[in-house]
Amino acid sequence: MVRRPYLPRMHSKNSLLEELSWRGMVYQHTDGLPDALATEQLSAYAGFDPTAPSLHIGSLVPVMGLVHLQRAGHRPIALVGGGTGLIGDPSGKTAERQLVSAEEIEKNSRALEKQLERFLDFTGPKAARMRDNATWLRPLKAVEFMRDVGKHFTVNYMLAKDSVQSRIEGGISFTEFSYMLLQAYDFLELNRREGVTLQIGGSDQWGNITAGLELIRRVEGKTAHALTMPLVTTASGSKFGKTEEGAVWLDSTRTSPYKFYQYWINVDDRDAGKYLRLFTLMPRHEIESLEKLITSAPEKREAQQALAREITARVHGEDAARVAEEVSRVLFGKADPTSLTEPVLRALSEEVPFAEAVDAPGLLDALVTLKLAASKSAARRLVEQGGVYVNGQRATAETDLASVKALAGRYHLLRKGARDYGLIRNNR
Repeated sequence: MVRRPYLPRMHSKNSLLEELSWRGMVYQHTDGLPDALATEQLSAYAGFDPTAPSLHIGSLVPVMGLVHLQRAGHRPIALVGGGTGLIGDPSGKTAERQLVSAEEIEKNSRALEKQLERFLDFTGPKAARMRDNATWLRPLKAVEFMRDVGKHFTVNYMLAKDSVQSRIEGGISFTEFSYMLLQAYDFLELNRREGVTLQIGGSDQWGNITAGLELIRRVEGKTAHALTMPLVTTASGSKFGKTEEGAVWLDSTRTSPYKFYQYWINVDDRDAGKYLRLFTLMPRHEIESLEKLITSAPEKREAQQALAREITARVHGEDAARVAEEVSRVLFGKADPTSLTEPVLRALSEEVPFAEAVDAPGLLDALVTLKLAASKSAARRLVEQGGVYVNGQRATAETDLASVKALAGRYHLLRKGARDYGLIRNNR
């Protein structure tokens, strides 16, 4: 069951930009945007690239931008790029993208829609809407596009955009060079179909967004607006949203809820406050209180815990967040194994060496099977040295798994030293 998105809580429209600015979510905006937000109920959109089957956490900034707009009484439109995904956005890229098949783009687009439903409210008078630009781009004819759109842009105008300038020396294909015109056309179509007058995106999208403003002005004689948000960085200089395993995805099959939770738990103290502002809806006074604790009691990591709970619950649901938190407590020695439930143990089996058996194996065999020891003789030495625990209790040479009460009726949790775990499940 999809967790209900954040319920709207009305901001004063005059305060929305102030709220976004305090949260670090404003990089640039058009001059008329403050007045438009204060006097109109806007329809606003952000685009999402379906060249992968999941959003990653770098996508959360524009997602949260749409959330704040909806809470302020505006209508959010999440645009999945089923058409532009076939081309590839050159913004922020140093080389040509690999093209993705139409079938894969279609499949990915549907997956992204389900993820976005966890953040936006699709009911009520300002219900969010999901749109796919394949609807108007796939039927578009090349000659019509060049006559109706291309004639409004000079090559000099396009060459001046950062996304093109950064690629001139190394080369850029006509395919990617034309991308900004397709994105501009998206803005025009959404203006016509949905009354959209605001596009939001990352700071690297400013050139593409303003091309849309220009097209709407020339074709429809209307004024539209742009708001860009900073690209997220880490204080340590590492790339935001990356781990040793790669990107941190919203799809639980690509990044487990536990690993997702751990990413946020482990953020640098210097980033925790910034991420609370960007990625949660916690009120200002709570965030500022947590920021003070980062300085006064950094060892408690309360800001990181609040951050991890909030975002994991939003992306994976409350139950998955509780399980991820409990798995974390187990693996870091802060939970009693005998209290672990079946869901926690199942989740744990995805994160530590795991084996299944018809009958409980001998302790030494179990240690070797779980690769906690290289051989039975090495396992025996570990036990004799007091370095092995079964279900939280120190093992001895006499310990027999079959006689140790199983966790949740059929699991045995083995630990070597302080942090090396393995899990055996009895399937009899």
